[in-house]
Amino acid sequence: MADSSSFGDTEARYRAPLERFFDGAMTPGETVHALAHYHELFTVRTVARGGAPRPLPQGAGALPDIALEADGRTFDIYDYLATNRVAGLLVMKDGKVVCENYELGATPETLWASCSMAKSIASTLVGAAILDGHIESLDDPLPRYIKPLAASAYADVSVRQLLQMTSGVQWDETYTNPKSDRRRLLETQLKFEPGAVVRHMSQLPRGAAPGSSWKYNTGDSYLVGELLQAATGVDPTQYLSTKVWARLGMERDAHWWVEGQGGMVFAGSGISATLRDYARFGQLVLDEGRIDGESIVPEGWFQEAGAAAVVGGRKVPYGYMWWLPELADPVLEGSFQAEGIYGQYLHINPRERLMIVLLSARSKPSFRSRLEFDDDAFFAAVAKALR
Repeated sequence: MADSSSFGDTEARYRAPLERFFDGAMTPGETVHALAHYHELFTVRTVARGGAPRPLPQGAGALPDIALEADGRTFDIYDYLATNRVAGLLVMKDGKVVCENYELGATPETLWASCSMAKSIASTLVGAAILDGHIESLDDPLPRYIKPLAASAYADVSVRQLLQMTSGVQWDETYTNPKSDRRRLLETQLKFEPGAVVRHMSQLPRGAAPGSSWKYNTGDSYLVGELLQAATGVDPTQYLSTKVWARLGMERDAHWWVEGQGGMVFAGSGISATLRDYARFGQLVLDEGRIDGESIVPEGWFQEAGAAAVVGGRKVPYGYMWWLPELADPVLEGSFQAEGIYGQYLHINPRERLMIVLLSARSKPSFRSRLEFDDDAFFAAVAKALR
């Protein structure tokens, strides 16, 4: 699987559109184009699908009317789709499709950005690597697999702490601040030098003892790509294809951002896939990681991965690179979700046997803008409507 381009003028080619993407300085049309052409914003490798696509079973009925409460008023699904700039929505209940909707020019063939939903896919591959015997334990220290981290702030960080983002490494995730750690990481990505990201992360100072504090850190998630490569001996794009994409009947090849020719996969972002293929992955999660009766992850993996971490004596709404809904609604109990900037979601509700994929083109990369309806409230409304 070759990288998508040569690397002479790549920094100049990608810098301007990526900076605008991170700044949230795009018109609505530009945002749609960027998310629908995400795999053209950076160099990628292909995640190959297998043979004939596996049909998604269709439910007998349609999605019932929903009631979304906000600011003392009741809104419906049409308000939500328009206000939250939803490009794709697919809802499955009991393994069957009850709603599939496209807007903003998106189609079933569109490869749409995952943004940080990729973190949850990468986390699942860690589970697969444990079942396959490539990673012995979540409590293994990272330098066991990533040798350059032995003399860094990650020296005593475990695989589990990396997945939970409790590494304690000093970090500022602010996308729109050009001086933040996240933007400095982008600068490193734009070097297109194999090994540059690991070197960059190994130079960061420690802000707290490993496991003692939680801070959302895309840099932590990028190291998961190097972990997977080192542990399995194969590129994560190939591992994702072998374990999931080629076996689950995906309709299209996916793409995943990479560091450069021969460089690491950016495990925390950069996957582009279709709405239906995200739904197939989501249903796999809801089915506890089983494909044709065979599990690709250890038993109980998603119950553990989707549970809130306890850090410093308090729960945080984050598991193994999966978020937990922050809305306190009983119908969401036990739910967890992949989330990405600009409004990307893969919502899993095991108790309700419900899976929702939401692909959007919001105005800013920040989460939960005051301009939009609360997505957790939407997921709760759908769950109640389908009971």
